[in-house]
Amino acid sequence: MIVSASRRTDIAAFYGQWLLNRLRAGEVLVRNPMQPKQVSRIMLTPQTVDALVFWTKNPEPFFPCLPDIDALGYPYYFLFTLTPYDATLEPGVPGKASLIKVFRRLSQLVGPEKVVWRYDPVVLTDRFTPLWHRAAFSRLAEELFGCTNRCIISFLDDYRKVRNRMSTLRYTLPDKAVMGELAGMFADIASRHAIALSTCSQEVDLSSQGIMHSRCIDRELVERISGHQLKGVKKDTSQRHACGCVESRDIGSYDTCPHGCLYCYAVSSHTRASAAFQAYDPLSPMLCDRLRGDETITNALSRKSKGKGASGLLQGDLFATRAE
Repeated sequence: MIVSASRRTDIAAFYGQWLLNRLRAGEVLVRNPMQPKQVSRIMLTPQTVDALVFWTKNPEPFFPCLPDIDALGYPYYFLFTLTPYDATLEPGVPGKASLIKVFRRLSQLVGPEKVVWRYDPVVLTDRFTPLWHRAAFSRLAEELFGCTNRCIISFLDDYRKVRNRMSTLRYTLPDKAVMGELAGMFADIASRHAIALSTCSQEVDLSSQGIMHSRCIDRELVERISGHQLKGVKKDTSQRHACGCVESRDIGSYDTCPHGCLYCYAVSSHTRASAAFQAYDPLSPMLCDRLRGDETITNALSRKSKGKGASGLLQGDLFATRAE
């Protein structure tokens, strides 16, 4: 089982101690965002977890937790989103000069292979033009040279809640021609800095420029860092068609990230997200949440995806219990 921590929020930036407590406890409760009365109990032990995948814009607060996670025996890697935007789009994200230093430090701590750079999303406005992005991407690639082997790019998704927040910016959605032009510029820059470039969940075909669809939850990378082959792991059908990620369990919660990014699909209300962060309990089995008493708790299927020797590590959907 690969654990995604998390597409729904920035656990590394804000909830590192909670995650460490959950790893020590060996389990976590996750509420179904579509069916709130359904809660999954997911086993978090070195015997059931193939790897942890951290999605973050600022892992620096998480650095003190890494020695404990290493000691507990969990393989992991980071998907580090580093964009050139200022507070116009990312009001709660630290300054980029400091984040470049954080990126370099993380690479020193865990190695370049375990730090994947995400330039995500590419937002186009009167100010953030293709030429502006070319210059910005070039500066960041220069700063990160030797600190990462891969970069994943994506373009803005026009979700309704995102559209409402960004309506005053007069942004535009690129067509395939503009995507291809931008991706070609990025690919040329990335290759000069020994960085492999791929796209995230984009239907446009850029293979002619050597740019393939990415796998943020990457089977091959997990196999390398964990030291064993994954058996029975399939493409994650819950993600978009162009997404190359393999199956994982996400343990985060929506509306809990206080970065305040205008383009974020995982937050419907920044006020609600800020309140959740202020009130969260690091000892709770659920992130920024608690049981209300009317839930059905189901033991989720959790097993290490090794071939031989994996038997006996199953925590199956054998029974459900009512919350007390």
